[in-house]
Order: sequence, then C-alpha cells, then structure tokens
Amino acid sequence: MKVLKVIVVAAARPNFMKVAPLMKRIAEHNSAPAGPELHAQLVHTGQHYDERMSEIFFRDLGIRKPDINLGVGSGSHVVQTAAVMTAFAPVCEREDPDWVVVVGDVNSTMACTLVCAKMGVRVAHVEAGLRSFDRTMPEEINRIVTDALADLLLTPSEDANTNLLREGVSKNKIKLVGNIMIDCLVENLAQARESRMLAEYKLEPRRFVYVTLHRPSNVDEKVALSAIMRELERIAEKMPVVFPIHPRTRKMLSQFGITSHSQKGLLLIEPVGYHDSLCLTENARLVLTDSGGLQEEATFFRTPCLTLRPNTERPVTVSIGSNRLTNIERLTADVADLLNGPERRGQTPALWDGHTAQRTIECLLAASNGAE
Repeated sequence: MKVLKVIVVAAARPNFMKVAPLMKRIAEHNSAPAGPELHAQLVHTGQHYDERMSEIFFRDLGIRKPDINLGVGSGSHVVQTAAVMTAFAPVCEREDPDWVVVVGDVNSTMACTLVCAKMGVRVAHVEAGLRSFDRTMPEEINRIVTDALADLLLTPSEDANTNLLREGVSKNKIKLVGNIMIDCLVENLAQARESRMLAEYKLEPRRFVYVTLHRPSNVDEKVALSAIMRELERIAEKMPVVFPIHPRTRKMLSQFGITSHSQKGLLLIEPVGYHDSLCLTENARLVLTDSGGLQEEATFFRTPCLTLRPNTERPVTVSIGSNRLTNIERLTADVADLLNGPERRGQTPALWDGHTAQRTIECLLAASNGAE
C-alpha cells in the first residue's frame, strides 16, 4: 500500500484547535483498509512556550505528544520567523515529506511554507484565503505569503475563495472545505458543558460578559488599555465581567500602572483552557474580544460578539454571524446596544458542521493522485 509522508505543523494556541481534529481524522483514515496510508508527523515549533498557552491545550484536546519540538521560543517577528526556518529546514531534509500541512496565520505558518517553497516540498494551507486587508497586521503578511506559495489552499468560506481568485491563484488549487475550528468545537462541546466555570465564579447563563484581549493595538498603548479597563468596570456595575488575562495584557497593565486586580463584578483571572473558554463563550450574554477564533466560536453559538478591531479576516462572522466590529470611541454605545438586543444573533455559516477535517484529508489525497 502506498504511504504518503505528511508533516503537520503547529505553533501557537489557535493552531492547536485546528490540528487536533486533523490528527484524529488521519488516525481514523489509517485504521480503515482502503486508500493510501498517511504517515503523519506532528511538529510543534515552540512559538508558544508558556505552559498555560501551549501544553494545557495539548492535554485538553487530546493531541498526542509532538514527534518533533523545534523549541524556537519568543522573539520579534523577524527573529522568530528566521528561527523557525533555520530549525525546520533540517527536518524537511531528513524526513523528505510528500506534504507539509500548515494551519492559520502565525509566524511559523509562513516560515515553514517559505522553507518548503525553497526545497520543493508541497504545502497544504488549512484556513487559506482569509484577509483583513490591513498589512500593518503581521498575520496579514503571513496569510498573503503562505497562500502565494502553497500548492493546496483549503478555505473555510466562500469569501476566502473570492480573495484567492482575485489575487490570481489558480482555481484548481482552491478547495472549499469549511471551518476546521468548528470540528474541534463540536468534538469538545460535551466536555465544555461539564466545565465548572459558571459554578466556580457564581455566574448565571446569559448574565455575564466574557472578555479576551491581547492584540498590541489594544494592550500596548496606555490610553487604549485604560479606556478599555474603565469600560469593563462600567459593565461590571451591571453584570459580571470575566476577563482571563493573556500574559501580554497582564504585563502591560503592570507596566502602565493600571489597576489589575479583581474588583466587584470584574473578575480578572488566569488564562483558561479550551473547554472552559467554550463554556464561557456559549453561556455569555456578550463576548468582547480581539481574537479571530473567538469570533468564529461566538458565531457558532450565536452569542453576540464585539470585536475590538478596525477589521476582521473573518467577515462572514459579521455578514451573517453574531459579530460586530467596534472601537474605543463606540465601545460604550455598542455594548449598550447589544445588551439591549436579543440574547442570540445571526446564523451559522455553511460547512461549519464538524466535518472539515475529513474533507481536508480527501482533498489532500485527491491532490496527491493528481486529481482536480
């Protein structure tokens, strides 16, 4: 039986939720008698090296221990990208894979794709075609470069296909497979509903606000971060606000001398695991975030969501989902508007059904056979 050698790359928290269902479906594929075997190795670049932001997700999601950990750690975008390339190239030389599968838009995604392009190794990009049209965001550069070089572009929604075709990508390379983040959500929903978060913090469903913030535009500027904290304190006078603080955000709160301890109604807690985060997202009255993944999860649950960014690479969450873009100036009014509106909004996009990983494997096998 033919064996296809595949390297699956994971690097940071958003990647883990995309890799988990893919690795599970690969294992299921190999247990069936038909079709070529997929010999898959999991490479963790080590871009997220904090225990709470990395290993906890491997445990929560049941992802096996990585076959290879590059251990690149932190650094500027340029330094981190260079470190991943330098460490990943010998892996490709030694393993000689048929495919490298990269996910999302982190530095490691672009870095590994660049290595493969130089070495003639085929790349499949899961979650291809997303665009914010804001090149000041490092993730946007990562998306553009990765999609320009990848051989198979696996998209989550029709707008992603449109973006790639506009950029001149061959239609034959583009395959609409749906949102792999939702595969992970569906598989973990039962465990999320067993979370003790609501009981631990005495929260009532639909009667609290869930907050996650970490992007530099929100947390690296004192004026912006101070304004956000003041708004959270205002909301907390009416209903509890649960704010698991990203290490970057905690660091900046301390550096700016902004009050960073829990007050009445404002719960500043340590980062939470995946199941606890899903529990909070499903049960919140409102989600306030700058995370791409949380926009998608809120849309699946139809939980009203405010995204504190000028743009989103996931416009389908705005056009048919529960998401709305906001800024510091509009934040108070937008919060009030959503809290005065329906408890559930929008609808779930097509192919956000929990079967994206299976479609991804089918496309990978078809591409390996030279099928259109």
